[in-house]
Amino acid sequence: MTILYNSSLQKATFFLTGFQGLEDLHGWISIPFCSIYLTVIVGNLTILHVIRTDATLHEPMYYFLAMLALTDLGLCFSTLPTVLGIFWFDAREIGIPACFTQLFFIHTLSLVESSILLSMSIDRYIAICNPLRYSTVLTPARIVKMGLSSVLRSALLILPLPFLLKRFQYCRSHVLAHAYCLHLEIMKLACSSIIVNHIYGLFVVACTVGVDSLLIFLSYALILRTVLSIASRQERLRALNTCVSHMCAVLLFYIPMIGLSLVHRFGEHLPHIVHLFMSYVYLLVPPLMNPIVYSIKTKQIRQRIAKKFEFFKH
Repeated sequence: MTILYNSSLQKATFFLTGFQGLEDLHGWISIPFCSIYLTVIVGNLTILHVIRTDATLHEPMYYFLAMLALTDLGLCFSTLPTVLGIFWFDAREIGIPACFTQLFFIHTLSLVESSILLSMSIDRYIAICNPLRYSTVLTPARIVKMGLSSVLRSALLILPLPFLLKRFQYCRSHVLAHAYCLHLEIMKLACSSIIVNHIYGLFVVACTVGVDSLLIFLSYALILRTVLSIASRQERLRALNTCVSHMCAVLLFYIPMIGLSLVHRFGEHLPHIVHLFMSYVYLLVPPLMNPIVYSIKTKQIRQRIAKKFEFFKH
């Protein structure tokens, strides 16, 4: 195939890829993907509903959890149309405007998730290390500002990427390796120098995910120091237990991201299915597992969900 390119960039088309060589099985492959997407939507909507309807959960920790659930839903809906479109209708073509729009939302929401995880670590730090000031520091107004700043920072940093890609002509193979658009993959299809995109991409990652992960590590180092100074073993365990859900969410986000980066940078010799698998793990596992982890490990959320089910049962 060759790229469909007229004098206008808007008429160019990329081709998305499902599971190469397994096209006849796409209908069956779509079943686990539908199950995952449905679980993501139901799980995160349940978390949002429980937090919204229960006044006892109107606290900073749960406001941040609601932000995380909204971000996970956004990531889910960013990839769902093209992924299921390929499996159900073999709809592989995607125009450059649509591709760049999808790219913008995927990357923006990924950075928003990183920023929210940092906000949640700050919440845990204040709750454990400075509990007397918890309610005065994390006021509703300040939480809203933290959420808006996360979105604004991420959107402004990702906004130049579509424009940096738009200046290229794509004279190489235009078939993308995934069922959705990513900056790193699209820029490799350009027939001119991509050094500016490389440098800016590294800058964005360093000043968002890099800084966020460093601050999360620092906050937990301070939390651990405070917890170890507590005399009672039971109190130490109780303090650490309030951090377990968040630590799981951090690991669920950063481990797939690091794995996908390593595969992209050093795994050119690996089978294509490995790249495909890691990309789906990166985008689907955190939204899938976050509501499950918080439902199991957070007593208040677990009890409220159980009450909701009892209510519907009766």
